[in-house]
Amino acid sequence: MIFSDPVFLFLFLPAVLALVALAPRALRNVVLLLASLLFYAWGEREVVFVMLASIAVNHAVALGIERSLQRDASPGRARLLLWSAVVFNLLVLVAFKYLNWLWADAQAVLVALGVDAAAGWTLPPIRLPIGVSFFTFQALSYVVDVYRDRTKVQRSPVHFALYIALFPQLIAGPIVRYTDLAPQLADRRVTRRDLAEGFRRFVIGLSKKVLIADVLARATTVAFHTPGAEITTGVAWFAMFAFTVQVYCDFSGYSDMAIGLSRMFGFRLLENFRWPLISRSMTEFWHRWHISLSTWFRDYVFIPMGGSRASLPRTYFNLWTVFFLCGVWHGSSWNFVIWGVWHGVLLVIERAGFAKVLARAPRVVGHVWLFIGFAGGWPLFCTPTLATATDFCASLAGLASGPHPDYTLPLLLEPSVVLALVVGCVVATPIPYLMIDRLAKSLRPRARTAWDAVETGGLALALVGCFVMIAANGFQSFVYFRF
Repeated sequence: MIFSDPVFLFLFLPAVLALVALAPRALRNVVLLLASLLFYAWGEREVVFVMLASIAVNHAVALGIERSLQRDASPGRARLLLWSAVVFNLLVLVAFKYLNWLWADAQAVLVALGVDAAAGWTLPPIRLPIGVSFFTFQALSYVVDVYRDRTKVQRSPVHFALYIALFPQLIAGPIVRYTDLAPQLADRRVTRRDLAEGFRRFVIGLSKKVLIADVLARATTVAFHTPGAEITTGVAWFAMFAFTVQVYCDFSGYSDMAIGLSRMFGFRLLENFRWPLISRSMTEFWHRWHISLSTWFRDYVFIPMGGSRASLPRTYFNLWTVFFLCGVWHGSSWNFVIWGVWHGVLLVIERAGFAKVLARAPRVVGHVWLFIGFAGGWPLFCTPTLATATDFCASLAGLASGPHPDYTLPLLLEPSVVLALVVGCVVATPIPYLMIDRLAKSLRPRARTAWDAVETGGLALALVGCFVMIAANGFQSFVYFRF
């Protein structure tokens, strides 16, 4: 089930809101948990048991850690339980996300070494559970925080299961910390303002996805999935820029929808994006982009490795390792590994002193550096193989276009694509939001009432536009669904 599905919008969501509102306070989490499991099982079917197994194991291990540290006073046993949880969660990721890739590469190596029998070894395709990277990281952070005594263990299996399976953010984040959600699991209230603000945020996110990201995807998909010799240099550079706006509107749009839907049920999730495309360095960018992931790696990988407290070479290694793992987290291919290494190298360069150069340089220099650094990884991120990524990079350099390329820039610059790109560039800055907020605060009460009516009408118009676009062109899955 996806957020734009009529079944979700007109049946599932209203029914769950009503059932949760009508349920006794003691049963509201039970109702919401059952609804979340139904939401996940709607498309995943038997794969839902992978998530249920993760919930059961991590809940039991956390209880064991708490018992070892307090009742038994056995830090050695607690440490053993912690590492058992780490190994279990990593095995879940390896088995369902990486095993087919690792098997194929190992098979290719063996064949290259002369082990001909390896060519006949087969491994059935393993279905990737949607959102497995997100709920696995949430479970890991909870167990580690219990071990570090940064949070109290959750004794209720219902509350812990709801923390993992809460349907608004289950599929593509944000990666929610248990410490942020624990008080809300125990006690929360839903007001009319929560419902109104949640609906507003949901419509904004849906509009960013359907009216901007999905329109741009029509052009970028063609560019990134066409052999390099068949596209011009202009098409390649346009695809780089357009996909930057597309992936921002796609992923931040999902985060907006997740935050809005959660608000409707009384949960307040932390922001996952803070205008990353206005950054002037890669370091600043990763402080603003997918904040829940970057802070997760900071707190559970970078700092435990020594962070910035170690020697400079060790600090650079720690930083590079984090982004190597970040690349692996994003996908099971060498493209993503190299994409993570690319970002790690750029951040090390900035840490080594280039950040000071950017701080003194004109703002435009920082923005150009950011585009080269961030968008420069898109050929790896968007193409299926290293060979196609290399061909695309050759097109960027003007070295791969054939004498008569099939796709030239005018063919991709449809009016709808150009309009979506312009609007997306505006939406990716805080300017329109600050102007609207300042205008709303300056209005007198009567004018404010009229403004609220105008804003409501605008949201309704945007929602109708989304429905029309979905009916005409269908709904494309979110970029981060595959992670």
